[in-house]
Amino acid sequence: MKKIAVFASGSGSDFQSIIDANEREKFCEISLLVASKEGIYAIDRAKKHGIEALVRNKKDYASVEEMYADIILQLQKRGIDYVVLAGYLSMISPNFVQAFPNRIINIHPSLIPSFCGKGYYGLNVHRAALEYGVKISGLTVHFVDEQYDSGAIILQRAVEVREDDTPESLQARILEEEHRALPEAVRLLTTGKIRKEGRKVTIVKG
Repeated sequence: MKKIAVFASGSGSDFQSIIDANEREKFCEISLLVASKEGIYAIDRAKKHGIEALVRNKKDYASVEEMYADIILQLQKRGIDYVVLAGYLSMISPNFVQAFPNRIINIHPSLIPSFCGKGYYGLNVHRAALEYGVKISGLTVHFVDEQYDSGAIILQRAVEVREDDTPESLQARILEEEHRALPEAVRLLTTGKIRKEGRKVTIVKG
């Protein structure tokens, strides 16, 4: 069974969605949580479910590359197969991407390539979508490469934008879809159901 490490920076609700789905149908081993700082609720979630948690803060290292070199070592020690970014707000360094090619996925709260890239995170994404006047928004689960939100797309889910939406209300509805889509993408990835050729990702049936 494939081992995953989940990276988080906040409450960890996307992390929890993977835990819950994996408890219903065991499709992977959630071996590790990597948290970007102390005191976040994602760490409490890990402890509750007996998942090891590490905190790695870039303030504690001379460079971002040095921090990720340490994380690479920790993941390799534990035999991690895949990395899942679940509300992780730090840019992944090239040395980390190169250590896990086509083995890192991320969830982003818009339909990429709209409202993505540097600075588009949290409510910023939904505020921008509403200001632009889009009628549909949603989420994207994608592979991670060396650029912001530019990796090959695995799954997308559309969410209708309502006339009375606020950034907060739109975020809440998209988050509900995230909690279904991210575990599904992890299940497909860890059970060998994803075929990637360049930017094209195919879901293998059966």
